[in-house]
Parts: sequence; structure tokens; C-alpha cells
Amino acid sequence: MPPTPAILNAFEEAKGFMPVHEGLALHEAATEAARTGLPLLEVGTYCGRSTILLADAARQAGTTAITIDHHRGSEEQQPGWEYHDPTLVDPVVGRMDTLPTFRRTLHAAGLEDHVIAIVGRSPQVARTWRTPVGLVFIDGGHTDEHATADYEGWAPHLAPGGLLVIHDVFPDPADGGQAPYRIYLRALESGAFTEVSVTHSLRVLRRTAPGH
Repeated sequence: MPPTPAILNAFEEAKGFMPVHEGLALHEAATEAARTGLPLLEVGTYCGRSTILLADAARQAGTTAITIDHHRGSEEQQPGWEYHDPTLVDPVVGRMDTLPTFRRTLHAAGLEDHVIAIVGRSPQVARTWRTPVGLVFIDGGHTDEHATADYEGWAPHLAPGGLLVIHDVFPDPADGGQAPYRIYLRALESGAFTEVSVTHSLRVLRRTAPGH
């Protein structure tokens, strides 16, 4: 079931960078994955724009969306960089803090009860994780270090038949950073994943074999 106009409106009103057509593709993948009854997991939450879509799919299926973010902003969101938003800086500590805005986003969308928000760094959380998930959405830091750690940390937790979704995949370096593209290629070259769909920079892959 596609998102309702209210959910789409909440998505468009939320701070973030994902365009609507990619969001619809994410929601479609999340809806399919949620039918397994397994949690849907997002790495890189920012202010919760994409979380709305995962949570809505989880709500419809009676499962849960889990988000993982340290909420201090990725490298390109720091002062002096292209995607910096000064309204998200905590005036007390002088650092980015997207957690309050994220919580307001979920409240406005009426989806707080369908999300578990983990505040921490992705590799640390992945090392302690024990539950299989039906979907892994990687949209965290875009350096090779961070993208690789997210892929290596979370791909092994994806259940057979589950979906790996990677955002900001740009084959042409002129269009964007290459780290997400490199983990996308790595997933395909591993033989453990097959491609399901391409929607601009959003790639959906299905786990068809063990390994990562």
C-alpha cells in the first residue's frame, strides 16, 4: 500500500534531502520487506525524513523501524560544508544535534510508537546486534570509511530474501561522492545480492545467498 497523502506531506515537510520519487521507491521496498515481520533498519537518520516512510511501512505490517545515528551530523553537515544547517547546532555544546528535530518529525507524523531510535555509532551498534532484519537502508556518512563500515556491519544481519537499500549511489563522480557506489558494487560482486530496482540514486538489492 503506498503512503497516504498525510504521510507524504509529513515526508515533504521534514528536513532532509531525499526527493519524493526516491522516497516512494524506498517505501515500496520497505512495504515488501515488512511483510516478513522482521524489523526494518536504517543507518543514518538525520532529521527523520526517510524514517517516516520506513515507519509507515512498519506500522502497516505490525513490525518496527529501527534507526541508528549518533545525531552529530555526517561530515558534509559540519560547519563550513555544503549541507550544514546552523539551526541544528546545539548552542550549549556547539555541535550538531539532530535528535530533537528527529523526535519532532516523528511526533508530527504520528509515528513515534513504530520507531526505535538508537543513538550511537553504527559500527558499535552492529557489533552488539543479534536480530535478523528484513531491510537495511544505508544512508549514513559518505566517506569510504563510514560507508564500508555500515555495509560490513549490517549486511550480515540481513535475513535471506531481505532487501539492502543504498542511497546516493552515483556511478559518475561528477554527480556525487563515490563511497556508496563502491559498496553497491561490492554487494553485487559478492554474489550474495541481486539488483531489484534503480530509482535515480537509490538502489534496492535482494539477499540471495549468504555472505557479504
